[in-house]
Amino acid sequence: MRFASTFLTALSLLVPVLAAPSSGVPVDALNAGKYIVTLKSSVSVPSFLSSSKIVATHSHWGILNAFAAVLDPITLSLLNASPDVESVVEDGTMRISGFVSQSVETTFAKRTDAPWGISRIDHRASLAGQDATALDFKFNYESVAGQGVDVYIIDVNPFLQILVQFGGRARWGATFGAYPDMDDNGHGTHCAGTAASAQFGVAKKANLIAVKVLSSTGISGMDWVLSQASQSGRASVASMSLGGDSSQPVDDAVAAVGPPHLAKRSLLFTLDPQLTDAGVHVVVAAGNSDQDANDISPARAPSAITVGASTIDDARAFFSNYGSVVDIFAPGQNITSTWIGSDTATQMLQGTSMAAPHITGLVAYTISLFGNSPPEIMSKIVQDLGLHGVLSDIRE
Repeated sequence: MRFASTFLTALSLLVPVLAAPSSGVPVDALNAGKYIVTLKSSVSVPSFLSSSKIVATHSHWGILNAFAAVLDPITLSLLNASPDVESVVEDGTMRISGFVSQSVETTFAKRTDAPWGISRIDHRASLAGQDATALDFKFNYESVAGQGVDVYIIDVNPFLQILVQFGGRARWGATFGAYPDMDDNGHGTHCAGTAASAQFGVAKKANLIAVKVLSSTGISGMDWVLSQASQSGRASVASMSLGGDSSQPVDDAVAAVGPPHLAKRSLLFTLDPQLTDAGVHVVVAAGNSDQDANDISPARAPSAITVGASTIDDARAFFSNYGSVVDIFAPGQNITSTWIGSDTATQMLQGTSMAAPHITGLVAYTISLFGNSPPEIMSKIVQDLGLHGVLSDIRE
């Protein structure tokens, strides 16, 4: 069961999380004529493509028994009628939905130059009435803060990995599509900064890995993350501040990297068990349409930790999606973080895209302190850390 009104807060030794805003990225710009075709479990993708003569644009997804292709109307009709096909859905292009509102180690550490968002998750007391644009808030943390944990930023424009704020812990992982290996927008850099940068981040020692996705609804990016996490053997968190209209293949891809018993039926049980048992934690933004997140993918994926957005006054942000699929709220309005352009560039944004990285950082932080747990247990831990009944304007 999801808990839409849970608000994260601080505990004595664990960095807590406040109600943060969710910022999903809607997939509303469809690739003309492009579809994701999911085959039944008994059908081999290579054999099907060979016999049908269909030229796939993506067909090597270990995470789904499916392929993507540009289809003409006749082929589309034939596939919809084929007994070998489970489903055919339009492929979408991911976009961000966050928007600009203005431009010696010890066991325990403190910063006094933090943004309000990470400070709120570290304090039970409200910050209401204070200046959300200031960088003079306090943030207390254990200096291990995310050490040894890999955080994958799956984004339309992942972070600029050379920033001093990332302390050599960041690298480019993969790009899916004919696009440059860079953040030419700033959104991903901002999200990465909230998750794990030195000044603005929750898990200040986590590793950051950029995964750029613009097409195939992010499935290729999730598939790559699953492979990398399996190879590394390290605790891994996938952060997705993006989303779109409801899409079963996207939901199934999330489920395939999450706990099998929480995931939806259909394709999940046709997958190799090692995928569903991989234990990758998936944190997603709820979306910015002021609507029920049950209509948004991957926000509605049962095994994801879905995050809505809150304000410094402990209210649901006016744009944040809500509903039974939202697990937690975290700060998402007027959030200052890292930006592109220079090592010292910052930007203030709002959106559930800004809320989700707070929880991504919290998951990495928790793992570094207490060890890894299965995703379904971690989701419960995150919810248990939250304050209940403190946010206003929560809609079920």
